[in-house]
Amino acid sequence: MKIKRLDHHGIVAGVIDDLNMVPLLDKHLPQDDLQEISPGEAIKGMIMNGLGFCNRPLTLSPQFFANLPMEHLFREGVEASHFNRHKLGRTLDQCYDFGCESLFSLVSHQACEIEAVDCQFKSLDTTSHSLTGEYAHDEEGCDEHVIRITHGHSKAHRPDLKQVVQEMIVSQDGGIPLAVKNWDGNSADTKVFKERAKALVKMVKTAPKPNYLVADCKLYHKDNAEFLSQLTFITLIPSTIKLEKTLITEALAAQEWTTIDDNYQYTVNEVEHMDIKQRWIVVNSKAAGERATKTISRQADRAKEKLDKELFHLQAQRFTCKEDALKSLAALNKRQKYHQLTELNCIAHKVYEGKGRPKKDAPVKQIVWQTSAVVELNDKAIQHAIEQKSCFILATNADEKALSPERILHHYKAQSVVERGFRFLKDPLFFVSSLFIKKPSRIDALLMIMTLSLLVYSIAQRRMRASMKKANETIPNQINIPSATPTLRWVFQCFEGINLVQTTEIYGKTSIYLDGFNKLREKIIHLIGGHSLHLYNIQKNGVGV
Repeated sequence: MKIKRLDHHGIVAGVIDDLNMVPLLDKHLPQDDLQEISPGEAIKGMIMNGLGFCNRPLTLSPQFFANLPMEHLFREGVEASHFNRHKLGRTLDQCYDFGCESLFSLVSHQACEIEAVDCQFKSLDTTSHSLTGEYAHDEEGCDEHVIRITHGHSKAHRPDLKQVVQEMIVSQDGGIPLAVKNWDGNSADTKVFKERAKALVKMVKTAPKPNYLVADCKLYHKDNAEFLSQLTFITLIPSTIKLEKTLITEALAAQEWTTIDDNYQYTVNEVEHMDIKQRWIVVNSKAAGERATKTISRQADRAKEKLDKELFHLQAQRFTCKEDALKSLAALNKRQKYHQLTELNCIAHKVYEGKGRPKKDAPVKQIVWQTSAVVELNDKAIQHAIEQKSCFILATNADEKALSPERILHHYKAQSVVERGFRFLKDPLFFVSSLFIKKPSRIDALLMIMTLSLLVYSIAQRRMRASMKKANETIPNQINIPSATPTLRWVFQCFEGINLVQTTEIYGKTSIYLDGFNKLREKIIHLIGGHSLHLYNIQKNGVGV
């Protein structure tokens, strides 16, 4: 009798097979007849390792596969020892030599065609991955095009570590990654977005239907104007642009809002900015106003503490003339944003000749001045700041008939699909947390394969949720409440404890059974469908099936 753990790995392997990833990768990567597994199978193994959520680095892949049914998940003859660090390292090198960005685009394009993913609305964003260790990229013979792992603005809040910047485009339909590229650790978003906009212009010209690029305010920059004019975009206007504050102030003064729901209302302005005709939708959010009230209240409290200290030290000074004393108070008052100094006053102090207590008729050497003031809250300034922060402007050059303001707001809010993808990649249980690789080129390739893992995960989750919606089905969540939108991570946890049991009976006949399979797990497999049905349906009339 042989017992192997299947758990959720059949879902991952089944989706990879449904997307025909292995044949496609083997078609483009060099083959070695002396190797037990192909590059495509090696990448499939790395994806399964990543989606195993066991926090094992690639060097321990044979250990990860030791208790899995390899012939069932891959093919006959595949063993755990074949996924050694030498084979995986060479596969990473092959990915880098082919071009990580191009290879990912090929796989993603094929996957989106197979799954009929709607790629009309694309969300673009960047993040940073912090790395430990020394990476000498200036060594002789190092590829000049390899990413530079260095210090930069850390979005992971680890400025002490070196990093690499990752750019990703995902479809708003299911959050499927469409393109990925890794950049030097000190690359700025404006540079990344400029290069991406340039590449997207070429894609848009061959696209069969309108495509919309959704991004945050870093996309809207004068250096990108040339390419933005050729794209259809939805983006947030940076608060550093003067016209942004002007239009928000005018909208607040006019109070001519169109209501969307209890939270949002808007007004539309036709503008020409950076030589691009566009619509700027001023959106007023009740929720943003509530957040702004709390934020500005904290800022005002901190500002008062600082002002009290500055005023205390200023009052300890002595000025030779009254005008200088009043000027210092005025300068301090001018720097305040949420407070104001009132009852400004100067107190005269006589300075006598000599030391000690002056005599009754001692002559006055000079008169010095001491400042005096009272700190008051500037309610008008605070209210103005709250109102400004409760509004934001979305810009688009899309035709009004094609995209209404309501849809523009909807698709901008869907920008969160990128952020969820980045959170997935940075999960402590995902193998990105331990990049025990010294070559920057291999890290570049591994980040691409990690994003392939996100691709498989997103497609499986999208497929499952779409089936649940179509069949009006639910499954219990973590607290046993029916959910129509469960995460695939939770589904993976539900599959813990499924074993593949192989027995050899009389006359050498082999029987295979699933142990631990129940109605809930069978229901989920039918919702996901595809090759997973075969992997979890070994014997139609047998134990556990």
